Amino acid sequence: MQFDDQRRWLVKILKEEGIRDSKLIEAISLVPRHEFVPVMMREYSYRNQPLAIGEDQTISQPLIIAIMIQLLQIQETNSVLEIGTGSGYQTAILSALTKEVYTIERLEGLAIRAKATLKKLNYLNIHYKIGDGTKGWLKAYPPRKEFDRIIVSAASPLIPSSLVEQLAENGRLVIPVGEKTFQRLILVEKRNGEIKTSYHGDCTFVPLIGDEGWQSQ
Repeated sequence: MQFDDQRRWLVKILKEEGIRDSKLIEAISLVPRHEFVPVMMREYSYRNQPLAIGEDQTISQPLIIAIMIQLLQIQETNSVLEIGTGSGYQTAILSALTKEVYTIERLEGLAIRAKATLKKLNYLNIHYKIGDGTKGWLKAYPPRKEFDRIIVSAASPLIPSSLVEQLAENGRLVIPVGEKTFQRLILVEKRNGEIKTSYHGDCTFVPLIGDEGWQSQ
């Protein structure tokens, strides 16, 4: 196929950068990233870099996606909440790793395109919501109060309290936290009702807009 060699090259780069989760590597090797980027950008699909997808949003660098998902330590039985559907590429990887993915996108146009692409590619274990991701899965269908894993694909000034509340016992949440131009990647773990946070490198994401994130301009 046209992009198979490029995808294998990307997987090789990710392994060299420390991605060791074999199921994650397999998922990345199978998900067609070129289907999730604009047609005029497809020749760059498997470069280890972010790409513009419209509406001032990006599809994240594959390495940072892999780092964040590896930190989650996803199990097949986990429920996963994704904040920021974006192009749907990360959603597809999550879909391949676990039984149920719940994904929220603030921008309706992106959400509609991502859902269409994911359904076309037969990623069917996904529930969708358009709205404020900082509030989590409130007033959404199917109803769910907590999640085993939560991943946030945009930068917040603080860790949203609503997301911490929706994190299940023994759950893990990964989120970039900091200023709009520079953040730290934070892992949140909930054990015996207590919250523990740890730092896992610097990063740069688009702002997380919402009641518990950055306010829209």
